[in-house]
Amino acid sequence: MKTKIRELRKQRKMSQEDLADAVGTTRQTITSIEVGKYTASLTLAYKIAHFFGMSIEEVFDFSDLDQ
Repeated sequence: MKTKIRELRKQRKMSQEDLADAVGTTRQTITSIEVGKYTASLTLAYKIAHFFGMSIEEVFDFSDLDQ
């Protein structure tokens, strides 16, 4: 799944570790989400989107999921 997390982090000059700490997860999880190896749980997706002041749909691209 594609996300805008990397771009949003860069805009705020944040490291993966900074974001992980802010949303209560690990840097490895943020890395895996950014490269598409891991799909965030709904709870984590909400925390990330809320942190950036956005909706889940604005941060995560669901267009490649099967309907």
